[in-house]
Amino acid sequence: MSLQVELLEQSFEAIKPQANEFVNSFYDNLFTANPEAKPLFKTTDMAEQKKKLLNSLVLVVENLRKPDVLDDALRGLGARHVKYGALPEHYPLVGSALLTTFEQYLKEQWTPEVKQAWVDAYGAISQIMLDGADYSQQDIALDPETDSASAVAPTAEIKNKAKFFTIIGGSIMGLIVLLLVAIL
Repeated sequence: MSLQVELLEQSFEAIKPQANEFVNSFYDNLFTANPEAKPLFKTTDMAEQKKKLLNSLVLVVENLRKPDVLDDALRGLGARHVKYGALPEHYPLVGSALLTTFEQYLKEQWTPEVKQAWVDAYGAISQIMLDGADYSQQDIALDPETDSASAVAPTAEIKNKAKFFTIIGGSIMGLIVLLLVAIL
């Protein structure tokens, strides 16, 4: 898969004047849509976290033409997120919030092509981060307390994840993203 680097750069450039508001909106969107993600940040200095998100987005966009730099940085980021308690199933929550936030800020510039560029980029970023993450079987094991009925019931959460899977193309990359929270 090749990324649409120019579209990513142009669209990111468009949000730069509102970068701080963008990251605030990202976390608002994340926590509004997924209140279950909030406990992951209970001991986090959110002002510092927002700076980290913005710096990570800048790092990614500025190095889209330097995949070796990006690969090392993202693998390290994936490894650190294991320590923060982020699990693979958290990644689609982040991806969805990121897409929502870009849509809010880009407005009429949020075209199907720009959306697909960010979907592809997030899928690639997530994959590299997961490659860097070293989850133990215990980290990703299902909770034995979960009864089988609730594990297969079509809940709103499952439907939302399925919707996101469809948004990201339903590909194997989409499946991988569906299994992911990388706070960029």
